[in-house]
Amino acid sequence: MKYYLILLLTITSCRLFSQQQTFDIVNFTAPKVWTKQTSESSVQFSKEDAATGNYCIIMLLKSVPGTSESKTNFDAAWETVVKEMVTVSTAPEMQPPVTENGWEAQTGYAPFESDGTKGVVMLVTSTGFEKMVNIMIMTNSDVYEKDITDFLESISFKKITETGEKPVDNTITPPVSNVVAKKDGFTFTTTNFDDGWNSTVQEDWVEVTKGNIKALLHYSFERNTASSDPDPITNDAWNILVAPRYSNLKNYVVKYVSDYDRVHLAAGNLTDNTSGTEVYVVFISRSGNVWIEFISPDKNAFVQAFGIDFDEVAWNSDKAIFEPLLKLANCNKFAVAASDLTGKWSSNSSSVQQYYNRYTGDNAGMNLSTANETFQFGVGNTYQWDFVWVNGFSGREKVVQDKFSGKFSVPNNWQVNFSKIYSGPKTYDAYFTCIKGGRILWMNDAKSPGSGIFKGYGKEK
Repeated sequence: MKYYLILLLTITSCRLFSQQQTFDIVNFTAPKVWTKQTSESSVQFSKEDAATGNYCIIMLLKSVPGTSESKTNFDAAWETVVKEMVTVSTAPEMQPPVTENGWEAQTGYAPFESDGTKGVVMLVTSTGFEKMVNIMIMTNSDVYEKDITDFLESISFKKITETGEKPVDNTITPPVSNVVAKKDGFTFTTTNFDDGWNSTVQEDWVEVTKGNIKALLHYSFERNTASSDPDPITNDAWNILVAPRYSNLKNYVVKYVSDYDRVHLAAGNLTDNTSGTEVYVVFISRSGNVWIEFISPDKNAFVQAFGIDFDEVAWNSDKAIFEPLLKLANCNKFAVAASDLTGKWSSNSSSVQQYYNRYTGDNAGMNLSTANETFQFGVGNTYQWDFVWVNGFSGREKVVQDKFSGKFSVPNNWQVNFSKIYSGPKTYDAYFTCIKGGRILWMNDAKSPGSGIFKGYGKEK
């Protein structure tokens, strides 16, 4: 068996050529007469001989954000992919890395046991262009050698650029050089989105870039309470978040939307104090919790990117005009690794209803409803989930409490699986957003992805 695996690992270094089927960014040829199962996060091929007990499983996982270090990505995948599916008795035996077409493959294997079944598990982690792709193979026999060989030889990757799957227009030099993400103690500090925007974690904002446009998603804004100006953009947010880094303001304009979202916007030509170059800056705010600063080489570059010329936009404009700008707030989103979850994360909500006698106007009582939900993540990928709900009139509240514990896994860095919550296993779609000095964990029941109702959990210190 060991010789057989070494043979397969050698094969992975062969030039790759076949492109018959595609999953995510991977092209491959599927094994013939194997059972195929496809989900949003993986495609799996399996074959079993009931008479002999021989079997083989090949699982190709969807690409996820990765670091530039291929071995670091392999180690993370071994912990979150391999160890969550099977029990390995030794550390993986590694093979020399193989580099081709901008991708570096790290390969390791080890004996495993799962539900009384023994075999060998092999993980191939390919790293390139700030992504990683994992292929896991489990087998207990060498009779599937040809099928595995053919599959590995057929693997190739779609051609992508350093900044995403779509080529970047570099006809105008971007106003900044390549962005280095701030190390904040979490595994993933960059995200490459399908539409070409790329996010990196910074000290005071998430920096989002595409081509020659840069956007800063500012974490927070403490308004100048002494200011009496009704427009918080011009005298407060602009002066505090934007103005200190620039000089020589020209062609300044202000727009706003008079609705519940309170969309305010300011724009002008400025000189960047660091580089000394003139740039066009657009700053937009919504509902007092979104502050985005757009930086482009000039006004024309901004208009080409978003189709918005503020000189032609009415003062009190329809909010829909600004949606191409506001949607970038969703780029504050980063993948999740199991190691990031260690500790206690909680979410709290409450509501109060005051009742009065319709005839006398006297106070008739107060109905209180509070909910507290916590996840305690521990060593060995263990968790404890606690939920406490208090509801009812003051002094006569009813308390409902539920508690479950078990094992969790992070199969693709955008989901968290729990072995039991209420009636059985539960999967949440998950991601992080950055805040000043920390992160918020957002989770939503994966069975209801269309709801869009992600609940935020803060980490307790």
